[in-house]
Amino acid sequence: MDKYTLTNGLRLVIEKIPTCRSVAFGIWVKTGSRSENETNNGISHFIEHMLFKGTEKYSAKDIAEIFDGIGGNVNAFTSKEYTCYYCKVLDEHLPLAVEVLSDMFFGSVFDETELEKEKNVIYEEIAMYEDTPDDMVHDLIARAAFGGHSLGRTIIGTQSNLAAMTSDTLKEYMKSHYTIANTVISIAGNINDDVVGLIEKHFGSFANAGSQATLEPLAFRSDSEYHQKKTEQNHICLSLPGLAAKDDRLYAMILLNNAIGGGMSSRLFQEIREKRGLAYSVYSYHSSYQDGGLFTVYTGTAPKQTEEVLKVTLELLADIKEKGLTPTELKKGKEQMKGSLILSLESTSSRMNRIGKNELMLGRHYNLDEMIQRIESVEMEHVQALTAELLSVPFALAMVGQTNEAIAGFRRDQLV
Repeated sequence: MDKYTLTNGLRLVIEKIPTCRSVAFGIWVKTGSRSENETNNGISHFIEHMLFKGTEKYSAKDIAEIFDGIGGNVNAFTSKEYTCYYCKVLDEHLPLAVEVLSDMFFGSVFDETELEKEKNVIYEEIAMYEDTPDDMVHDLIARAAFGGHSLGRTIIGTQSNLAAMTSDTLKEYMKSHYTIANTVISIAGNINDDVVGLIEKHFGSFANAGSQATLEPLAFRSDSEYHQKKTEQNHICLSLPGLAAKDDRLYAMILLNNAIGGGMSSRLFQEIREKRGLAYSVYSYHSSYQDGGLFTVYTGTAPKQTEEVLKVTLELLADIKEKGLTPTELKKGKEQMKGSLILSLESTSSRMNRIGKNELMLGRHYNLDEMIQRIESVEMEHVQALTAELLSVPFALAMVGQTNEAIAGFRRDQLV
C-alpha cells in the first residue's frame, strides 16, 4: 500500500494488484448521521443520492449510461460516520471513471426539480424500511443504547426533515463537511504510477480546507425501546457497550463475537436454532465508532417464545462471563478471522474499501503479516477480561412486535 498527499493536502491511498484487470476507485468523506443534528438528520444520505442526479456536464442518465457502456458499476453508501462514492471498472476505463466521479463530487447542480423527485424516492425508502421490522429494530437498539446522541438516530432521516431541505441546505452542508481534511481517495487494482497524476488532475483544485468537527462525547445508556407493529414475530435486539475502532482489543472483540453469534457454529445459533428450534434468524455483531462501539444480539421469534429466547440468550452470556471461551472456540475463531481476511484480499473492491476506511477513520494501516500476528497474539485471558468488562453494565433492549408484554418490566441488569 502506498500513500500520497496531493499539492492541496488531499490524501490518496493506492494498492497495486497487477494480477487483475479491474480497478476499484472510491471517494471517502468523514460525514454521516453522526455529523448531523435533530433537524437535519438524513442530510448526508440525501446528498449521497443527489450526487447521482446530474452535473453541468452530465445528466443522471448520462452517468448511468457511461458506466453501463464500459461494463462497470458505480454506487455509494452512507454510514453513521462516513459516506463513500465508488466504482469498479476495467483498468483501461479508470481515467473516464475518475473524470465522471470527480465531476459528480464537485459539480452536482442539485436541481430543485430533481431534488423533489429524489425526496419522493427516499420517502419510499423510508416506507420500505418501516415495512421491514428486522431492519427497524436495529435503529431502535441504537436509540436505546445512545439516546438522543446523533449515533442514536437513523441514517435515512425523517420525512419532515427531508421535506424542509432545499438545494441551498445541501450545498451549505457540503461546504461545511466535504472538506480536504475529511476526504480520502482510495484505489486498488491494476494501476500504474500515472494514477497519481490522474488524481491530481481531477482533485488538485479541491480548495475547501475546512477543519475536523468536534465529536459529541459518546455514552452508553441501558434503556429499552419498543415499537408496536403487526408482525408474526417479535424482533429483538439486546446490546452492550463495544469497542472503538482504534481499540487494541478489537481482535479479541471479534473473536468473542464469533463465538457468541458470529456464524452457524456459534453458541447462539447452535442453542437457539439448531438445538431448540426457537428461531430462524439469530446472530450477533459488533459495530465500532471513533470513540465507542456496540455489541448486539438479534433474534426473530414467535411472541410465545420470546421470553424463552431471552432467557437462553442471557444464560449463554452469563456462562461465557463465568467460564470464558473454550480453547477450541478460540483456535477456530482465529482461523476463521485469518481465512476471512485473506479471502477478502482477492477482491479489488474489498481492498479499496479497507485502505480507504483505514486512512479516513484510523489514519494507519497494517499489512497482512501484521494483521495475522495481531490475531495470533490474542490470548484467552484477553477475551476473558473483555467479556467481564462488557457484561459489567445493564444491557439495552429493543423490540418490534404486536405487544411488549414479553419485555415489559424485564430486568436489564441480570448480567451485572
